[in-house]
Amino acid sequence: MLEQLVKALAELEEDRVLEIVRQELDCGTEPLSILQACQRGMTEVGSRFESNEYFVSDLMMSGEIFKQVGVLLEEGLKSASQVSSGTVVIGTVAGDIHDIGKDIVVNMLKSANLDVTDLGVDVPPARFVTALQETNASVLGMSGLLTLAFDSMKETVVAIEEAGLRGRVHIMIGGGPVNGDVCEVVGADSWGADAQAAVRLAKTWLDVGAQT
Repeated sequence: MLEQLVKALAELEEDRVLEIVRQELDCGTEPLSILQACQRGMTEVGSRFESNEYFVSDLMMSGEIFKQVGVLLEEGLKSASQVSSGTVVIGTVAGDIHDIGKDIVVNMLKSANLDVTDLGVDVPPARFVTALQETNASVLGMSGLLTLAFDSMKETVVAIEEAGLRGRVHIMIGGGPVNGDVCEVVGADSWGADAQAAVRLAKTWLDVGAQT
């Protein structure tokens, strides 16, 4: 049945996904096993997006389905020994209130078994710094859809440097107008063109950190 769950999520069959999750819970299946199946389904959604079979709207839909699954599994997962692969702080920078792209990235990061602290939108540099200090996260994601966001991204990087955190924090940026040149100007480590790229970057950095 879990393989059917993977397929249903990959096909964005919302009602079917929730039906299977409820059935599995009723049968006593471990919530963590159900979550892992859903994570595989989300990975397939990301692959289809990369191959242009799916679009941004499909990523948004998969994220909403994944959120609903999370609600159903919440209680069981609290008592499960689920080990996170790492922690990521993310937010849309000061002066920008766009959150659709950020929310997609947040959902994809969570589906990859990462702890995510989502600061929301219009986040000032100091708030990013505080969140990094509080969570001890080693990966920061900054989003911005407006070109005015570039200054805020750069100011945030400077604030992180001044706080003495830059040496342990990997910074990625994303958003419609973001590219390699913007990445260099603001002082980030890398940039992602889509949610899957953000997941790959985060997991690469966290895997490397775990090995050192």
